Amino acid sequence: MVQIFSRRQFLKYSLLMSASMTTTSLFSSGCAVNPVSGRQEIMLVSRRQEIAIDKSQSVFQFSADYGITQDQKINKYLGTVGKRLIPHVQRPGMPYNFNCVNAVYINAYAFPGGSIAATRGILLKLENEAQLASLLGHELGHVNARHTAEQITSGQISSLMVGGLTIAAGAESDSLGEIAQKLGMLGQSLLLSKYSRDHERQADLLGHEYMVKAGYSSKGFVGLMRILNSLNKKHNEISQILFATHPMSSERLISAIQRDKKRFKYSDTYPLYRERYMDNTASLRAKKQGIELLQQGEEKLASKDYYNAESIFKQAIRQLNHDYTAHVLMAKCQMIMKKPSRALFYAGRAEKLYPSEVQGHYIAGMANIDLKRYSIAYWNFVECDRLLPGNPQITFYKGYCRDKIGDRRMAANYYASYLKMVNYQSGKYSRYAYKRLKKWGYIK
Repeated sequence: MVQIFSRRQFLKYSLLMSASMTTTSLFSSGCAVNPVSGRQEIMLVSRRQEIAIDKSQSVFQFSADYGITQDQKINKYLGTVGKRLIPHVQRPGMPYNFNCVNAVYINAYAFPGGSIAATRGILLKLENEAQLASLLGHELGHVNARHTAEQITSGQISSLMVGGLTIAAGAESDSLGEIAQKLGMLGQSLLLSKYSRDHERQADLLGHEYMVKAGYSSKGFVGLMRILNSLNKKHNEISQILFATHPMSSERLISAIQRDKKRFKYSDTYPLYRERYMDNTASLRAKKQGIELLQQGEEKLASKDYYNAESIFKQAIRQLNHDYTAHVLMAKCQMIMKKPSRALFYAGRAEKLYPSEVQGHYIAGMANIDLKRYSIAYWNFVECDRLLPGNPQITFYKGYCRDKIGDRRMAANYYASYLKMVNYQSGKYSRYAYKRLKKWGYIK
């Protein structure tokens, strides 16, 4: 039940909550031996905390990337290749998992506890299993060298406890019922570490070593670096997140070639497994033309060319009629174009195609708010919270819907809960919730 408290008490409480989220609940100082270098170093994050951060945050990033693929063969294949590398890493006891996510932009990433994902976009760029092993090995390098923990310790990452705000990132529009124009576009990646060039060099070296020890030709790693170097030169929107989080340079390619010619030359006769890769990714490659259309549509959205984006998404849906991501992207496009009824149609299709993923339900809720169907919108957001609890924005919208219905008591509880989850005056949503609570007498 909502308490009545003074403004001073409220501000004090909000600040204490913020501090506890970014320090006490996450970090404890101490020395640790780096598993890669073997040197002792100051580390504010323990193994247990790395796993906890991963568990609480990776699910939100996966959802922002339209969920883990429902193509079980693809996902099982990634897991099989990833597990071949585990015996050769420095931290084999971490709870590793390898996933293909439905996003079509080009990226792969790792969370500190060992959750690793590759997008459909990057898998379509690879040519053999050795390149896939190189990609996963690179991400394993970040986990084993504890790069995220190092960034937290050095203050480069002030907090990872953002409560899944990727789902509603940047929702600062003129109307509380208007969906953010950047919602989910090109994969928000707000929760991902932005690695330094030194981190990338080290992860390259480790990943190269892991894949060769696992029995793959070193040329697979060189091939991956050639692909990334080529993408970096093109400056495509669909690869901008990849290079924002993983800075690329021709030096990385040159270093890979040198390692291939010298340190790992003995692996020249090792296999690349091209045919095995092609066989296991056949179902994904069959969708290549449709996925490329989705990439083009996302680029049009990013440039605010909504009319052409809509046209491209229509073409994509004709080819990918049962693709969840295609319908979510079209629903977002319709919301941006202020067509909530059409957005609701495509969101409804997305809900049926992937009922356990959040974004279809979320956009349906936003569309129902625009249509002033607040009771229905409320239950859309209840379903979001059931599927993926812990997102403050969902809590706010549940309060907003109850507020519009006239249920002041329940709305006040949701607004108070929302304000406990975010910094006071961190944005217009918190200010709106605060003003409502003050107007109703819950804050004096």
